[in-house]
Amino acid sequence: MKYIDMHCDSVTAGCNLRGDTALSSCCVNARKLAEADCFAQCFAIFTEGKNAAGDFEKFSAFYFAMLAQNPSLTPAYCLSDLKNAENAGKIAAILTVENAGFLKDVSGFSRLKEMGVKMLSLVWNFPNKFARPNFCGDEKFLRKRESRGLTKEGKQAVRELNRLGIIIDVSHLSDGGVEDVLNISKKPIVASHSDACAVTRVSRNLTDSQLKKIADGGGIVGLNFSKTFLGGDSFSRVLAHYRHMANVAGEDCPAFGSDFDGIARYPRLADCTAMPALISYFEKHGVKGGALEKLCYGNFLRVFKDVVG
Repeated sequence: MKYIDMHCDSVTAGCNLRGDTALSSCCVNARKLAEADCFAQCFAIFTEGKNAAGDFEKFSAFYFAMLAQNPSLTPAYCLSDLKNAENAGKIAAILTVENAGFLKDVSGFSRLKEMGVKMLSLVWNFPNKFARPNFCGDEKFLRKRESRGLTKEGKQAVRELNRLGIIIDVSHLSDGGVEDVLNISKKPIVASHSDACAVTRVSRNLTDSQLKKIADGGGIVGLNFSKTFLGGDSFSRVLAHYRHMANVAGEDCPAFGSDFDGIARYPRLADCTAMPALISYFEKHGVKGGALEKLCYGNFLRVFKDVVG
């Protein structure tokens, strides 16, 4: 079965490590996506630090060069592009941004829209002008949850992203920030790469209340393959988080958000070519039919249609 992955850091990793467009050393590249029978891959541009604005320009140029040099990939800017890619036997590439901290203010979102950005998170592991995270960049904070919400500019950002039709991603966001986004947003939101806190107690995972509220608003949560967040590196741990999400928030909530090239490699989840085996494992353990289709691609397509169009 084909699948959609809501988050990978391959563009940033490839540009930093290789300086070419082949992404040959990465967990996700055009060849591996084809081998994995991928429907669509979300490629995140991640920046952090004093050179973030310049890095964004470098990474975005790298992304578009990657597309130009890999004809099996085609950019998707709306739902019809996703369908056209599938009909043409190509893999849809969706541009996303992880951490909006490099922007001076909310006016910068319009340029991201023009570039084709379809999903965006306000914050990463350190506070910025928009928001605070649920993880402060130090292992000792992995279980400490942040209750403070969005800044004034962060609240303006939610309204602007709704207006522009860019999906709001709350992975990394503080508990108070998630609550603010849920209260302000008029459109479904996502957590592109997060797991269930009730299964593995780390601050980057979502509480049952958050899972349910995201789902009640029509949103989805992408299962993150990080060993820290899963509580292990086996297929069974991914399934455990899926089952909890589905039980708490329903089958319309879970999706895939691997975080490949942003996390360590593990034997059974070394790269995206493991996806067919993982999907087969889910099917053998009772996740079948409509439930499996929703997990693999249906839930994401619904949110993409509702927000992007």
